[in-house]
Amino acid sequence: MPKVKTNSGAKKRFSFTGTGKIKRHHAYHSHILTKKTKKQKRNLVHQTLVDTSNLKQVRELLNLR
Repeated sequence: MPKVKTNSGAKKRFSFTGTGKIKRHHAYHSHILTKKTKKQKRNLVHQTLVDTSNLKQVRELLNLR
């Protein structure tokens, strides 16, 4: 069997917690920031966990079957 490659876009976007959960960044924080409130921009800075509905897709992109 050949080696299975990890999706190179996914390995730049996701990281892991100490317990093995997958972290992600919030979207909508890269441009057009003038119309967003300070509170909205501040809350988009933090990382969060990948939702359970998307977990299977992300794990396939990272080859964590």
